[in-house]
Amino acid sequence: MKAKFLVVPAIVGVFAVSAFAHFGVVIPSSSTVNDEKEAKMSITYRFTHPFEQMMMNMEKPVETGVFVDGKKNPISNLTEKKDGKMSYYTANYEVKNPGMYQFYVDPKPYFEAAEDKFIRHITKTVVNAYGFGEGWDTPIGLKAEIVPLSRPYGLYKGNLFSGVVLYKGERAKNVTVEVEYYNSKGLKAPSEDFITQEVKTNELGEFSFAMPLAGWWGFAALIDDDETIKKDGKAYPVELGAVIWVETKEY
Repeated sequence: MKAKFLVVPAIVGVFAVSAFAHFGVVIPSSSTVNDEKEAKMSITYRFTHPFEQMMMNMEKPVETGVFVDGKKNPISNLTEKKDGKMSYYTANYEVKNPGMYQFYVDPKPYFEAAEDKFIRHITKTVVNAYGFGEGWDTPIGLKAEIVPLSRPYGLYKGNLFSGVVLYKGERAKNVTVEVEYYNSKGLKAPSEDFITQEVKTNELGEFSFAMPLAGWWGFAALIDDDETIKKDGKAYPVELGAVIWVETKEY
């Protein structure tokens, strides 16, 4: 959900309510594997506010895997780790053969009381191994998914990333796509307006964004799902996020 800032007057003063954008995160050691020294990868799975680096608790995911050679393969060697009191997960994966590896996670939906809904961000990233170079635009078949229209690896800062948002296999038009930088460098934004960038898909479900910094960029297409989740006897709506992470490098 996009960052919001509300100032509400009260008899005794003024208080502020702030909520930054949520992002599922799947970030590997690198977006490319070039030789055997890089074959043993570490994959990190988080639920966070990427620019602000504010963690939220992530329960054990419903599904983690890698899509390669046209099929899903489960990744089960998850290790739970802590950032303060908040859980996140890591996994190890050895890339043995040339191929296009799409790492993904389908998390347990997170209840956001402030927004009165559940959040389920189905997240992926693409790794090109040993110069394979084909299939980076192949859909995994997730319920909500961003399929790249421009190559999602081997990118410099300033490059344009384009994608198409799919919901249940169909192009999703007029959908908001939130964009955030994974701010491990501790950069400061001029104001809240600069933290989460925002674009919308066109009639074909397509969008584009130029990435001005080197590092990891998250793109989250937000869709009102056709399912609800019951909690304490009440049915709540679900924000379904199609998320992809893309790495850029200095020239």
